[in-house]
Amino acid sequence: MTHIDNALSATLEALLREWAQTAAARDKAGGTALHERRLLRESGLLRLSVPEQYGGDGANWSTTLDVVRRMAQVDSSLAHLFAFHHLQLATIRLFGRDAQIRQWLGQTIEEGWFWGNALNPLDQGTRAEADGANGYIFDGRKSFCSGATDSDRLLASAFKSDGRLLIGVVPTKRAGITIFDDWDNMGQRQTDSGTVRFDQVKVAADELLDDPGPLSSPFACLRPLLAQSILSHIYLGIGEGALQAARESTLAQTRPWIASPAARPSEDSYVLAHYGDFWLALESARLLAERAMHEFDTAWQRGLALTEDERGEVAVAVAASRVAAARAGLDVAHRMFDVTGARSTAAALRLDRFWRNVRVHTLHDPIDYKVRELGEWALNGRMPTPSFYS
Repeated sequence: MTHIDNALSATLEALLREWAQTAAARDKAGGTALHERRLLRESGLLRLSVPEQYGGDGANWSTTLDVVRRMAQVDSSLAHLFAFHHLQLATIRLFGRDAQIRQWLGQTIEEGWFWGNALNPLDQGTRAEADGANGYIFDGRKSFCSGATDSDRLLASAFKSDGRLLIGVVPTKRAGITIFDDWDNMGQRQTDSGTVRFDQVKVAADELLDDPGPLSSPFACLRPLLAQSILSHIYLGIGEGALQAARESTLAQTRPWIASPAARPSEDSYVLAHYGDFWLALESARLLAERAMHEFDTAWQRGLALTEDERGEVAVAVAASRVAAARAGLDVAHRMFDVTGARSTAAALRLDRFWRNVRVHTLHDPIDYKVRELGEWALNGRMPTPSFYS
């Protein structure tokens, strides 16, 4: 995969070393990782995908998501927050006007904004009512609002009475916005993916991403494919993190099982077979992710010239990557205990967090439907129909 330059790589490694020291304890505590989010703000990595013309680093998406993968090896909650920050910025570039892109991306760099999510297009609990010529009023509740806590700006969605989806950019502290500390799931425990309530929140006309708007062209339809690619890299990173944790545990063991002829666990044929399976699954998923991101970056560079068929080919590659990464991550995070033994289940280690994190995250939208999309392509030659999930 594409890698960031040496200076940023050193910054990332220092960040990950500090996160790793508290990852297990923070998994137990849940809540908002304010200190770790502050470190992320100070690292400069929040500017990674912002084009150079707006003051950012101008990294391509392969590079940006490779950082997501490396973060997920250590802490998939923080990887999720980092990735969704960049997804919101990409959404502005895909759905917004040039003036909006210049304004919001420029301010992100100048003011160090951290972006949160209150978009969730499946949740129709927030309604939009016209506010004369001034825009709309958003009212209702939105679930799964990852990163809303401690953010500076939110992408928020609401539905008009005619069913049309509106997406607006609003300051997180705008009057009428309440963020609830109600995310307490078994995994991804520090993504702050809880509820946001909008009580008659004003969204001005120039704060709406309606020109060209959501999914308005094959290029704009790259947004869901970026979201799916983010998921792939998080799953892959979790699997790689689980493999590394298992490896450290196995190599630290001093004696094999009593029935084994091996001198040490690392020479046991069954243990070696498990590690072979783990490596093969993750390497296959990594190569599929690398191919999908190469195709995605190429499509991104095409801009509005991108055709439906070209976008469809990327969608197939991304779907294959996501299924492979989900299966590999789940399998390694589950089976790692077959090669680490009973001591690795000590509560203080919280090694089960790898499985809990990938299990929660892979329920984002059903893998079965991704496999069905691939079946439609393999059998009938039908490309995935663009939606916010394909």
